[in-house]
Amino acid sequence: MNISDQLASIPLFGQLYLTTLVFFGGLCWGSFLNVCIHRIPIRLSIVMPPSHCPRCQKYIAWYDNIPLISYINLGGKCRHCHASISPRYFLIELLTGILFILVWLKFMHIPGVPGLGLAPVNSLWIVPVYWVVVAGLITGTFIDFEHMIIPDRVTIGGMIAGLVFSALVPDLHFQNLQPHTARWFNGALQSLTGMAIGFGILYGVAIVGRLAFKREAMGFGDVKLMGAIGAFLGWKAVLFTLIVSSFAGSAVGITLILLKRRQLQSKIPYGPYLALAALLWMLWGPSWWQAYVNYLAFST
Repeated sequence: MNISDQLASIPLFGQLYLTTLVFFGGLCWGSFLNVCIHRIPIRLSIVMPPSHCPRCQKYIAWYDNIPLISYINLGGKCRHCHASISPRYFLIELLTGILFILVWLKFMHIPGVPGLGLAPVNSLWIVPVYWVVVAGLITGTFIDFEHMIIPDRVTIGGMIAGLVFSALVPDLHFQNLQPHTARWFNGALQSLTGMAIGFGILYGVAIVGRLAFKREAMGFGDVKLMGAIGAFLGWKAVLFTLIVSSFAGSAVGITLILLKRRQLQSKIPYGPYLALAALLWMLWGPSWWQAYVNYLAFST
């Protein structure tokens, strides 16, 4: 009996208990991501010193550092100096917890719980890798929103991690096969291909944009982020991400201009839309891709 069958044989209460643990694990990761988002751009260690209020510098006690609950209990303010705590901290914890559950449900089907149309995965080992992708995309997104940069720890680190994980878990790129039948070098090759296509396409767009508009049309961090997405998710994800992020970024940009929140020449971070599109691919994209391929085959 494989791991999937073993988990499916667990009573419903046990499956719900495991899912609850996944959610709280995601909340804890979200709390850590908040530290990364705050400290990485200003070049501070993400390990030391312990969590503290950036205004009064008082250390945060463990009971004031419980994801979601502490924020609500403190009313969004520091216990010591009563400085406001950004709602972003609560949002990131909740978002990470929800995305961790969605990734978990791609593998673990719970009777009575809606499948939400999620594209299933064929190996449990894919789940923690996808959690790593979720963490990286959330970190890059919120840093880009605040600082208009995507750190190399997310982008270059993502490309390296994507290659390593693809070799360790080649099922990432061969989900139409039986689990564990793909070889490590096949996974690594698919990762390198996705990385090269992702990096190359956006690098070409950046060069053409610079020549056409006589200024930077796209940050190099976006180029490297697309390379990381390709390294983890493959070349199909790159094409999907490019198309969906372009539509999403254009729609938001035009809306902001119409609302007079941005000027036509204003810079708008593109990384968050790449991250959104990559998350959509990771959760639903393969199913949408297959449906499109089937539609083309039926049409012809």
